[in-house]
Amino acid sequence: MKLRTKIQLFSSLFMLVLILIVNASIYYLFYQTSAESELEQVKSQTDTMAGELSDIMTEDLANNPDAASDLIKAYLPTNGMARVFPQEGEPLEWHRRPNAYTTLEGGFHASESQRIISPDDGSNVAVVKKPIIWSNGDVVTLEVSNHLVELDSTMTTLFYVLLAASIIILIPTVLAGNILSRFLLNPITELIRTMKENTKQGKWQKIEVDSKSKDELYEMEKTFNEMIDRLRENFEKQEVFVSDASHELKTPISIVKSYSQLLKRRGQENPELIEESIEAIDSEADRMQKLVEQLLALAKNKNEAVAKDVDMTSLVEETVQIFRGAYKREIIFQNTGDPIVVEGNPDQLEQIIYILVDNALKYSEDQVNVSLTSHGEWMKLHVTDYGQGIPEEEQERIFDRFYRMDKARSRETGGTGLGLAIAKAISSMHNGELDVKSEIGKGSTFSLILPLPKEN
Repeated sequence: MKLRTKIQLFSSLFMLVLILIVNASIYYLFYQTSAESELEQVKSQTDTMAGELSDIMTEDLANNPDAASDLIKAYLPTNGMARVFPQEGEPLEWHRRPNAYTTLEGGFHASESQRIISPDDGSNVAVVKKPIIWSNGDVVTLEVSNHLVELDSTMTTLFYVLLAASIIILIPTVLAGNILSRFLLNPITELIRTMKENTKQGKWQKIEVDSKSKDELYEMEKTFNEMIDRLRENFEKQEVFVSDASHELKTPISIVKSYSQLLKRRGQENPELIEESIEAIDSEADRMQKLVEQLLALAKNKNEAVAKDVDMTSLVEETVQIFRGAYKREIIFQNTGDPIVVEGNPDQLEQIIYILVDNALKYSEDQVNVSLTSHGEWMKLHVTDYGQGIPEEEQERIFDRFYRMDKARSRETGGTGLGLAIAKAISSMHNGELDVKSEIGKGSTFSLILPLPKEN
């Protein structure tokens, strides 16, 4: 069952039940009020009749034996009947509508009562019984009944009026349910259609957002469009990433293949070519290995957990010592001497230091300065080189994957364009920041800022 059908069915059934409850309450309350009023009227007539009969019974009825009968007939209700039930013997009866009371039972009762009964014909009859003293001195029961013809007619009319009103109310309810379902489901239908088109045709189509209505549907449409933007952005980045990775791997593979074919053709005739080819193949194999390792590191860093206390002073000192021994370059490390502890993954943080120092050595010939300080709630690591510098318009892009400002020089130094992207990703994972300040001809300073634990 479709959601639109469910909404229409639920709203219609809910309104139908509500109308039935309200109409039944109105019908019942009106009946009770009207019946009580009719019963009270019959009781009043019975009390008057009983009083008048009591006065007559004290007089001499010899001259007027039909006085009691005439009085009862005079006080009979419009559609009423009066009966006198002695303790023994047949009752006396007076009728306005004899045929209406053929099934009405009665008898002697020593106590007063009043009620509304429904005989077999389904009509309503108000019955009041009252004990009185008759002319012979015996206690008899005076029973006055009134066939509530007008009440029955009024209730029948009320039933049809309520039925017609219910139908009149249900029709706009069904229409309103249809309109409401369209209003609620049109954005969802549009969303489904757009998603199907995006899935089948590979589009990045968004839906039109109604900015006038700031409701949940608006939020849903807005969130969907934002999701489409994010998906498209990530997909484009993925395409660029795969394209750049393929491009980076294509060049060393081509070189390896060319030298291998050259060896196959001329290697036996030219021994000098063998050494040159081996060196080129080994160099390009190292380049491919480094590129693959960095690609794996970039993917791995996204899922690496941050769990330990890391002494950054010792970590930077050890890394600097490794580079001093490997490159025989002057690297000055300035620090306070006190341990500066942060929370994070030591291997990942060491990788950032390695990337920053390695880049500084690659792109400068002079000394490299490394400083580590702490200020308030933050730790700051600065790596400064005195190379050619980075143009201002390039400074934001150097953290993008595979971006290299000077591609020719990067290839000479073995750069892949992934190092700073990896460092940036790791710093973000540690709730830190990595940025650069540089001037052309003066050099560059890369700064890593990490939060210190609260206890420090």
